[in-house]
Amino acid sequence: MTDTASDAPVILKTKIAAPLPKANLVARERLTDSLSRGINGRLTLVCAPAGFGKTTLLTQWAHSSGQTCAWLSLDARDNDFIRFWRTLIHSLADKAGDPAGQRLAVLTLSLQDISSSTFLDALLNELYELPGKTVLVLDDYHLIGDARIHDSLAYFIEYLPPALHVLIASRSELPFSTVKWTAKQEQNELHTATLQFTADETAAFYRDIHNHPLTDEQIRRLAAQTEGWVTGLQLALLSLQSGADAARFLEEFRGDHRVISDYLFEEVASKLPPDLYSFVLKTSVLQEMDADLCDAVTESADSRVLLERAKKSNLFLVPLDERGAWFRYHHLFAGFLQELLKRKQSKEWRRLNRLASAGCISRGFMNEAVEYAIAGEDYPLLESCLRTHMPAVLESGELGNLLRWFRSFPPDYAVPPALSLHHAFVLLMTGHAEQAEQLLDRVESSLDASMEPEERKELQSGLLFVRSNLMFMTGIFDKWFTHIGTLLHEILPADPAFYTFNYNRTEPLVRRTPLGLKGALSPDTERIGALFTSLLEARGWHGSYIYLYVMQSLSEGYYEWNRLEDSRRLAVLVSRSAPARELPGLYVPMHLTQAMLDAAEGRFELAHAAVDEAFEAASGLEDSRWQQLLQAARIRLYLKEDRSADVKKALPQLGLSRKDKPGFRQEFEYVTLARALGSQRKEKEALRLLELLKPQCEREQLLSGIIEIGILQALLENQRGQRTAALRHLHEALELGARNGYIRSFLDEGKAMETLLRAYARQYRLAREAAGQGGGMHDYVLKLLSLFMPASPQRKTAAPALVEELSRSEISLLRLIRRGASNKQMAEQLTLSEGTVKVYLSRLYEKLGVSSRTQALVTAQELKLLDAE
Repeated sequence: MTDTASDAPVILKTKIAAPLPKANLVARERLTDSLSRGINGRLTLVCAPAGFGKTTLLTQWAHSSGQTCAWLSLDARDNDFIRFWRTLIHSLADKAGDPAGQRLAVLTLSLQDISSSTFLDALLNELYELPGKTVLVLDDYHLIGDARIHDSLAYFIEYLPPALHVLIASRSELPFSTVKWTAKQEQNELHTATLQFTADETAAFYRDIHNHPLTDEQIRRLAAQTEGWVTGLQLALLSLQSGADAARFLEEFRGDHRVISDYLFEEVASKLPPDLYSFVLKTSVLQEMDADLCDAVTESADSRVLLERAKKSNLFLVPLDERGAWFRYHHLFAGFLQELLKRKQSKEWRRLNRLASAGCISRGFMNEAVEYAIAGEDYPLLESCLRTHMPAVLESGELGNLLRWFRSFPPDYAVPPALSLHHAFVLLMTGHAEQAEQLLDRVESSLDASMEPEERKELQSGLLFVRSNLMFMTGIFDKWFTHIGTLLHEILPADPAFYTFNYNRTEPLVRRTPLGLKGALSPDTERIGALFTSLLEARGWHGSYIYLYVMQSLSEGYYEWNRLEDSRRLAVLVSRSAPARELPGLYVPMHLTQAMLDAAEGRFELAHAAVDEAFEAASGLEDSRWQQLLQAARIRLYLKEDRSADVKKALPQLGLSRKDKPGFRQEFEYVTLARALGSQRKEKEALRLLELLKPQCEREQLLSGIIEIGILQALLENQRGQRTAALRHLHEALELGARNGYIRSFLDEGKAMETLLRAYARQYRLAREAAGQGGGMHDYVLKLLSLFMPASPQRKTAAPALVEELSRSEISLLRLIRRGASNKQMAEQLTLSEGTVKVYLSRLYEKLGVSSRTQALVTAQELKLLDAE
């Protein structure tokens, strides 16, 4: 079973491991040989109705072929794009070994943040690095009905690396065309006629495997009547073993597969001992089971013994793990028993599913608990499960399943307004903005004076949050003002399920995320951001994640607009919050912004201190992505300082190559590599990387990335003497920059950009004058040129003077910091409480304009505050 979702969900091992081969299997070399020959192509399809031994055959082949097999057993819950691809990647990573497996696992973290096409490109690029041939087995693909998954898998197969082969088992034909691969002889197919038992295999099944005394004629008749249907043969064997007269049985044994299966299952089930029959019937509601879960459903304590009896009786029990703890029934057998329950004991069917849900809740298996509550039609229980499980699913990003669960409520069921708010949030996060707004309107109309004041305030709090997200996601600001007008003077509680939503799991800067509008800047973004944060401050929500992320995004925007004091003020405010020390998606961007601010002022020692602090904090994380981002930031600082030896030394730690096919997920790092290559006069290789990255940024509508890449393309083309190409790239970057007020992206490039801008200004002016037109663009370029320092941008500027002198106590604190004293040691030395020491440190940091001990020491050194000692 799966646990609750998290950043790196624990993947059910039985989903990504080939099932254990059953004992007493008929050797089917003709089929296993066909599978082995087929892996030289692109795709193998094993397609047949239920009960023809598809999974058994693939299991047999996977364990006997010696081939590396990544396995994924699919179920209905995998109809979620995030869940499907996350589990698939974990299956591949499990077989890839390190470091390829680690890189694949890290890739799952970006699933929620980028488009499916960009994600798939990144995945395919990683898979090109797989060592040796790997077969990816997707079992029970007929359970997948999501069109987005079908489209993405078709794309995946289209561009499949040579080292990978996809093997799909399904009851139905694939819902996307594979004719091209058949024509190119890259597709192998095994259909019903191929999977049917031959006369020889049927004879082996009855005589060699089970040693049953049937005549040749009886075996021939069985093979003919079952049409080689494996499950039919097995059911017939169970009936014969229970004492049925063979001649009479064979006379009555006819009909299509469904008729035969119902007849035979009835035969098998009716002859079971009462206790075993009751156990099998009740536990048939379970998708996967162990003894404890069976006990919960049967309300008994003897499930372990009964499971063993069912296993020995060959009652279609499929083992799922090597320890022999987890099982499932064969789908046909489970389906027969479930239909029997629904048809004859509908109340018992619902009751058993409710027991299953309760059993899963007690063990923390919340995904399964929700599914059983839906099957049991217990909607109050479904409500309870959703309220409990919501934060974990939001964190995991498996919003497709969450949306399906919300849609499981009957139309006439009165879903509580608070839960409807969560539904609206999920609709918004899955791209259904219009439906989300309609649901919000309904929730808002449900507010009335008869509500308890606290309930009303909680709903208003949720409405404010979801409408604010709607505004940030759509960029439609006017409606937001209308709806929050009545809330400006209300004191509202913060719902943790909403206000601890993590908006950034992978990006170096918050302004690259949808919440940060992917780099788009306008007076509206500042106005709304300032109003929104002041609104949250007034309610005491300055510790909520959305408040801090919006503040950080504003800080980054102010930096881009060259409003450095405003940027630093907000960055320091963010740095003092507890979440800023807990969330990598917040503290990495915050430290990078501080580093950019310090570098812009020529204070490179302080800039490196900010990056080093973040690197140290990130070193304890399992996700190495953050360390790689910070290593790239460190290299960018070396490049600004013209420290070529340090650049050369640091580059290998990025783990990238100029020959790579870069993915969007690592755009920041690959642009850093391109910058380093440019500094080494390897412009051609740098431009190749940028040409691959730019379309991905355009597809993701990442404005900041498009502008940075365009600027760098211009500088590299100019560096190699291609002035016309350079000015073309620069013009494209300037057009976007002018619409959003970008300044630092150009200014931070230093003298080379200033020179190119002057050339652009001359050419642009001449062109406009010849056309008899004025030029807003020319004014923008002149503004940029006016901001370049006459001196070299690498020259260190003087540290700013203190706004307020330090007290003697604060100087003493600085000296103790330099000695490495802890807060407790400081308190003892200065005869103060630890709480007072924390207050004094906060005031000291504020006067120095820093947020940490390291930064305080660097600034004190620059200002020569401790020289007298």
